[in-house]
This record gives sequence, structure tokens and C-alpha cells, in this order.
Amino acid sequence: MQNLWNNPASAKRQSESEVLYQQLNSGEGVLAMYRAFNQTKQAALVYDSDFGAAMKDQSTQQVGRIYVGYWETRNLRMVSNIRDVMGATPGKRTLTIVGAAHKGYFEAYLNMMHDVKLIDTAQVLR
Repeated sequence: MQNLWNNPASAKRQSESEVLYQQLNSGEGVLAMYRAFNQTKQAALVYDSDFGAAMKDQSTQQVGRIYVGYWETRNLRMVSNIRDVMGATPGKRTLTIVGAAHKGYFEAYLNMMHDVKLIDTAQVLR
């Protein structure tokens, strides 16, 4: 897996994160990190550096594809729990906070739900 993750997207993600981490000594720095990690382009970078890279695993063990299957299933379970809670109180607002690597999956899965409307994170992180 380490070899799969050693790619240009991972290097870019690491470099961008290090710059943000150096600014965490202030409230504005923390907000800057959250804003950066919640940008739409971040989901593609996370995918390219991690899950997309894992899908390219050509080993006979297919460890990368097993990892992606685990990750997708984990996200489906997390989203199903959130949707279950939301279903018990229709019309109520729900704030969900997850790690940056989960965000793209959460948005994709929740966008398939009939009674769920996602709000752009930028509106919350003003």
C-alpha cells in the first residue's frame, strides 16, 4: 500500500497540508485549514492520492482493491446511520462532521437521498 500511496497527488496533498498545519496556532489558521479541506477540489485530490491509487493495485493479493471495498463499506455504514437518525426527525437540520477523506463519499452518498439537502460547507465556515 505504501508504494501505491507514493504518488504525485499524495505529495501535493502532504505539501498543502504541511503549510496549513503550520498555521494552527491561531483561530484563523484553524478556519483556513477547515476551509481548505472542505473545498470541492479536495475530494478529487484525496481520491487520487489514496483510493484511486489503491484501485491501481496490480498485485495478486489485490490489497488495494480490498482496502477500497472496506473504505466504501465503512462510509456507507456511517452515512446509513446518519440517514437513519435524520429519518426519525424529517425536516430537522443535521450537522455532520467527518474527516476530510470521508467528505467526498459522504456527499456522494447523501446526495442520493430523496429527503436530504446538502449545504455548501463554505457557508458554515465563513
